[in-house]
Amino acid sequence: MISDDEYFLEVQPDWAKNIIIGFGRLGGETVGYIANQPAFLAGVLDRLSSIKAARFIRFCDAFNIPIITFEDVPGYLPGVHEEHNGIITHGAKILYAYSEATVPKITVITRKSYGGAYCVMNSKHLRGDYNYAWPTGEIAVMGAKGACEIIFRGGDVQSEIKKYEDKFANPLGAAQRGFIDEIITPRDTRKRLIAKFKVLKNKQQEKPWKKHGNIPL
Repeated sequence: MISDDEYFLEVQPDWAKNIIIGFGRLGGETVGYIANQPAFLAGVLDRLSSIKAARFIRFCDAFNIPIITFEDVPGYLPGVHEEHNGIITHGAKILYAYSEATVPKITVITRKSYGGAYCVMNSKHLRGDYNYAWPTGEIAVMGAKGACEIIFRGGDVQSEIKKYEDKFANPLGAAQRGFIDEIITPRDTRKRLIAKFKVLKNKQQEKPWKKHGNIPL
């Protein structure tokens, strides 16, 4: 519904389904979309989804295609299997790709945005140009249940979960600290994205000189 004519061309739909990548047009201009898919593995980042997204980000940056990120991610997938298969190295690829990309980059947080996964999904810390959140956005170190079971272990966890949700299960704290530029309604998203891409059309980003970075291998 964000794209012109509501058209979206998904790329690699059958691989690493917990993240979606593809192309569309916005205000007549080609853009690349990246979105977490909470209907598959709860939308977590794992090694395969990190590789999939990182390669797409590098492709868009190589051909000067702006990137829109829709974020709904509970974190990185834990477990021995992922550790043995190099989640640290592969998970760093998406972080590296976002931080190196110089094309216009806008993020919209639609729901969950927890921990390290929040940081790597084109946060302000990775030089995201504009970062928005819907009122349903939840930006925190981790989910309310998991956090309260650790912090208030042995106490009244259920009542503390409600307090945690009231304080952190919204984007207000992040907006107050400058990590979110604005809280917007879903129906205003398309209009806001088109306006900001016009502002970023002639974006020039200067990076410190170096021969090249050291990619995660």
